[in-house]
Amino acid sequence: MTDSTTSTAPDVSLDLTQYASQLRSASEKNQLQLLSELAAKGEAGWQLLREFLLERRGLTAWLVEGKTYQLLYQNDAIANREFLATYFPDGVVTVGSERGLDYTPLQQLLAKCDFQAADKLTMQHLCQLAGPNAVQRKWLYFTEVDKLPIADLQTIDRLWMVYSEGKFGLTVQREIWLGVGKNWDKMWPKIGWKQGNNWTRYPNQFTWDLTAPRGHLPLFNQLRGVRVFEKLLSHPAWN
Repeated sequence: MTDSTTSTAPDVSLDLTQYASQLRSASEKNQLQLLSELAAKGEAGWQLLREFLLERRGLTAWLVEGKTYQLLYQNDAIANREFLATYFPDGVVTVGSERGLDYTPLQQLLAKCDFQAADKLTMQHLCQLAGPNAVQRKWLYFTEVDKLPIADLQTIDRLWMVYSEGKFGLTVQREIWLGVGKNWDKMWPKIGWKQGNNWTRYPNQFTWDLTAPRGHLPLFNQLRGVRVFEKLLSHPAWN
């Protein structure tokens, strides 16, 4: 007599083989979905995620690499922690700074999806890049923006992009701004900074996770005017 339990049990190895094949050939959107599904499959799924990320070591990290690293980073399994410490001790994004700033803490916050803390640190970094006067006042003058190094702005933007599945970052905000013809009144509701006649109040009315509107983060204080934000979105870093 056939053992019905044995005959109907799912073949986990076959399932993961299919996942492995799809993960390497699917579109970016489907890859991101598959990564989340694999993270729910226990150690076998984690092992496949580790192998997949290791295969992509040395490539320029983008959304899929960021999401894979993020899932592993947020998990407490010893195997995952040892793997990242060995092969990706500083994250998957190679960072550069013309002023010698260390962007590792920002990368770690974004990898944890601690977007509120990452937003504060981003402004701190921009002030550091602008100089001691900006550091002291904790915000930028529009006249200081042109002096911000291209490499550093590109690094900050890339970190936000890679660890938000492409949802946040200065280049995302720039794309939206250009898409509405540089019309600020049309932009604010699109990125969730204003509802009707009411400005979104910091911090509790802002959304600090990926359910936020596209371009919602990082934040810049529009109540002081738009000149700083306009300068940032027009910076030569995006040419």
